[in-house]
Amino acid sequence: MATTAFKGTPVHTVGELPVVGSKAPAASLSGADLSELTAETFSGKRVILNIFPSIDTPVCATSVRRFNQLASGLEDTVVVCASADLPFAASRFCGAEGLDNVVTGSSFRSDFGTAFGVELADSGMKGLLARSVIVIDADGTVLHSQLVPEITTEPDYDAALAALA
Repeated sequence: MATTAFKGTPVHTVGELPVVGSKAPAASLSGADLSELTAETFSGKRVILNIFPSIDTPVCATSVRRFNQLASGLEDTVVVCASADLPFAASRFCGAEGLDNVVTGSSFRSDFGTAFGVELADSGMKGLLARSVIVIDADGTVLHSQLVPEITTEPDYDAALAALA
């Protein structure tokens, strides 16, 4: 179990994020069209998992906008924005914002949060995903893993991109 915070109050996850150098866990998300998104979906690509509680919060929305901007200049890399939101909500947000450089994925009917150790285990946010970033190379090896210490702050974008260099 890892610990993050929500407005200064400790919040625990169901496990630990995968460590750098390990293989990424096998897990799926539901895509905007309700299709299953797996590692095979992005075969041959590097993946940045931008994981957050809900697209309907300011910091989460900011991270999706920022990764959308950053993704436009990345070769052989896909940014997957993962939350427990329904696929329709994430798709609506990206459509309204004109964001087309990211893929949205919902954990609403999968074990993604448990497999990656990011599902929140307590507090009023129980069941949502902790703000984190995991970078995975084309072979499925974890290059970078960050559990953001305070859910209300943005992730370290520079560290995520540096892992791809």
